[in-house]
Amino acid sequence: MSAVAATPGLLPLPGLDSRLAAGGNSVPWTIVFTLTLLTLLPAIVLSMTPMVRLLVVFHFLRQALGTQTAPSNQVLMGLGLMMTWFLMQPVLLQVDQQAVEPFRHGQITGWEAIERGAGPPKTFMLRYAREKDLALFTAASQTSRPAKPENLPLQVVIPAYMLSELKAGFEIGAVLFLPFLLVDMVVASITTSIGMFQLPPVVISTPLKILLFVMVDGWNLLAGSLLKSF
Repeated sequence: MSAVAATPGLLPLPGLDSRLAAGGNSVPWTIVFTLTLLTLLPAIVLSMTPMVRLLVVFHFLRQALGTQTAPSNQVLMGLGLMMTWFLMQPVLLQVDQQAVEPFRHGQITGWEAIERGAGPPKTFMLRYAREKDLALFTAASQTSRPAKPENLPLQVVIPAYMLSELKAGFEIGAVLFLPFLLVDMVVASITTSIGMFQLPPVVISTPLKILLFVMVDGWNLLAGSLLKSF
């Protein structure tokens, strides 16, 4: 018998017990889901978004320019986060429509919301994960190869996607490094040929590389190339 029915002088209201039970289950699920999401958010951003590729390319650019700490890690992280948010907006909208809104209205349970919400990010990752990397982790997990990549579990898709993103980031970074490496070689050969052994070539090449990067509007070109790669 419910607490309301057991209280003397009070009549039980129709459907009150069911509403209390639904509310009692909904609130803990919301708390668990929110706390889990907040705890895993940094790992999710680094492993399931374009953040890995962007940070690798930014690191190669800073090394190629020879500026060491300019832009700072905070600036590059902020730029990477904003570009990641821009690129992931369609995926986040799908997650909101398929999982968050139905869960908010009590149409699905917490587990169903998590399963539905994992669908759009998995589709995004499979779009850029190489088949070679997917096959590697499928074989390592000792699971049978499914008929479609969409049937692969997240524990296979996520590391395969990260490997693919690392490879793509290193490829872009290597191509980005070549023109600055050419400037370093030209400056080093000139300073050596005229006998300037006391002056390190990097002292001359670094301003030249920065000037070249600014003249060609390098940040705009780099951001445009990275956005077009997705």
